[in-house]
This record gives sequence, structure tokens and C-alpha cells, in this order.
Amino acid sequence: MTRLPSAPAPGSVLEAALYVDDLDAAADFYGRIMGLDEELRVPDRHVFFRVGSTILLLFDPKVTVDGSSNPRLPVPAHGATGQGHLCFGASRDEIAAWCARLEAAGHPVEADFDWPNGARSIYFRDPAGNSIEIAEPRLWYDD
Repeated sequence: MTRLPSAPAPGSVLEAALYVDDLDAAADFYGRIMGLDEELRVPDRHVFFRVGSTILLLFDPKVTVDGSSNPRLPVPAHGATGQGHLCFGASRDEIAAWCARLEAAGHPVEADFDWPNGARSIYFRDPAGNSIEIAEPRLWYDD
């Protein structure tokens, strides 16, 4: 087995991507319903939103499968098909407020439960069918 040079483990997730078939519907959902700030948009290709110190990338997979056409930004082809998953962190009280907001906006909560460690999670769908979760951070981290 080849010995690999040492390198530190990544300290955070800088970007997370979801693939959507309707960028306008997704942009409306993540901007108006989820309250995220739009950072960048390339029509018919992608829309990016800020989530704390992470950027949420929303791509049209029919376009990103071809990669970048800009020689100065040689982003390789990428993409996914089918439904993805993303989880946002929130307090128990914030999750209760999200339940009311999502229901009022026509995005019903599919599941609402407490994990064995007592952390609450709710699940719902974005317009592309991606499974979106909001959970208490103690699901993974002791607070």
C-alpha cells in the first residue's frame, strides 16, 4: 500500500450542491420560503445561496453535465439525478416556527420526530423533490 503524504482533514463544508429541474422555482423556494440570500445566478445554469458560512449550489443537471465552457474557469462536468438530501440546523423553537411557515407556504412536513438522543428533525420537499431536513445540531454535536 502506498504511503500518502500527510494533510489536515477538512475543517468545514464550503459548498453543498442540489440538482433541480426548475431553477426559478428552486430560487423562489430557497429565497422567499427559506429566507436565504442569493449570491450568484447564471440563468438556465445555476443559482447560489448563502447559508451561514456555506454556499448552497443549485444546479440544473442537464447543463452541468457538460462542464464549463469558460476556459478561465475549467469546472469539470458534474451532476446527479434523482432526489438529494440537505439538512439545515435550527433550535427546537425555530423548528416549530418552520413547521408553521412551511405549512402556510404549501410545503407540508413529511416527518417530524425526535431521534434516540432527543434531537428533533423535520423533513419536507423542495420543488425539485429533494429531501430537506431541519434538525437540532445536537443530532450530531453535544451542545
